[in-house]
Amino acid sequence: MSGEPISLEGVRMHVAERAPGGVVNEDTIFAFRQEGDLVEASYAGGRIRKGYLVGRLEGASLEFRYCQVQDNGQIDGGVSRGTLSRESSGKIRLDERFEWASRDGEGRNVMRELA
Repeated sequence: MSGEPISLEGVRMHVAERAPGGVVNEDTIFAFRQEGDLVEASYAGGRIRKGYLVGRLEGASLEFRYCQVQDNGQIDGGVSRGTLSRESSGKIRLDERFEWASRDGEGRNVMRELA
């Protein structure tokens, strides 16, 4: 199973670990779609009213841009790079490093596939 490519088509994930001061949290749910190397997701929950990401998956490396509207009306966005892997349970894990484009800051989040 470890050598098989990971597809994000139809995968739902939540934020299991978040960056200090981060906006997304365990209540933020990501719904992924994938066509070839093109990956997109919509997300909402917690402090996020609505968010979108779009990017490319090359092997286990995912690179994307994101934009989101928070519950206080603030609009933010940035760029992210991450690595996909499978946990011992078989669930997909995304280790993500992000950098804001709309404000100062960067951090690391871990997302896990929902059952």
